[in-house]
Amino acid sequence: MTLADMGARVIKVERPNGGDMARGNGPFIHGESSYFLSVNRGKESITLDLASPEGKKLFLRLVDRADVVVENFVPGAMRRLGLHYEALRRRNPRLVYCAISGFGQTGPYAKRPALDVIVQGMGGIMSITGEGPGRPPVRPGASMGDITAGLYAAVAILAALRERDRSGRGQMLDISMLDCQLAVQENAFTRYFATGEVPQPLGTRHPVFTPFQAFQTRDGWIVVAVVGGVNDQWPLFCAAIDHVELIDDPRFKDGYARTLNYAALEPVLNEAMRRRTTDEWLGEFSKAGIACGPVNTIAQVARDPQVAARGMFVDVPLKARSRRTAKVVNSPVRMSRTPPRVARGCPALGEHTQAVLGEFLGLKPDAVRALRERGVV
Repeated sequence: MTLADMGARVIKVERPNGGDMARGNGPFIHGESSYFLSVNRGKESITLDLASPEGKKLFLRLVDRADVVVENFVPGAMRRLGLHYEALRRRNPRLVYCAISGFGQTGPYAKRPALDVIVQGMGGIMSITGEGPGRPPVRPGASMGDITAGLYAAVAILAALRERDRSGRGQMLDISMLDCQLAVQENAFTRYFATGEVPQPLGTRHPVFTPFQAFQTRDGWIVVAVVGGVNDQWPLFCAAIDHVELIDDPRFKDGYARTLNYAALEPVLNEAMRRRTTDEWLGEFSKAGIACGPVNTIAQVARDPQVAARGMFVDVPLKARSRRTAKVVNSPVRMSRTPPRVARGCPALGEHTQAVLGEFLGLKPDAVRALRERGVV
């Protein structure tokens, strides 16, 4: 989807009977799965039975014309179909082949299936997410396992295509969801290797800088981040909360010292922050140049003027030539000459089979109709 937003022509290959299982997940908008729409907008859909000899031949002919093939089967599945990288490379040496899997193509876990919550648990991120030690593990509210693997795959594909411009050759990309979980926790692992201390869940707090967290106010919640280091904002923060006596307390001399002595500091900060409303604190901290923001609900974000100014929500048609639309999140990428564009919603199952097979393989409607009757497409 990310590549489609930026102008790539993305053709999704689905099973003739039912297609992507995500199509059956609710909630539904005018009969269309909002779950499927959220990550499949801008793509074309064709149906092919890759287990049939005819379907396999059609796929291989499409590969001859492709720049990139992306698959996310359990390792070994594409080899059993005869559609693994070595086979495709012999037909198209310029092909970039990206395999996304739970644990990668190598290692003792390679053949295991995995879903988002599995790699979040195994990758450690659930162990550092939550209210504190002794509390149950918490899954972040977004599918970090799926999303990070997809984003790293998009980056790798773009890099491989750029390299191909110089070498003329494609290559295989092995993207592991588990590997990507480790990559986004680089700080937690570096701190562990440096100190030997196992990182623990800290709620909204930062493991090094304090205060750097969400606080409860008189009527809600606010996030405050005090910049430490050479130009420590601690004195400004203390003045804003009417606790100037904390400025020269040696226990709180810098961000890390405040973190080490947080048990003594926490009740003072919590009591002070409950005295005013979120809006009052936003005005006070903004005036002092301290980074802050409200803790918004999804509904509040959807109405936020900054989000609106950036055009982060767009309406897309649910089906071709349909007047019914659905609102989706726009691409966050801004480019001066070639901006990403969400051109359309998600495709109906097999919506583009005739168009794609006709354009790339020269198949006439009668030929595609015959393939459909035999269950190949």
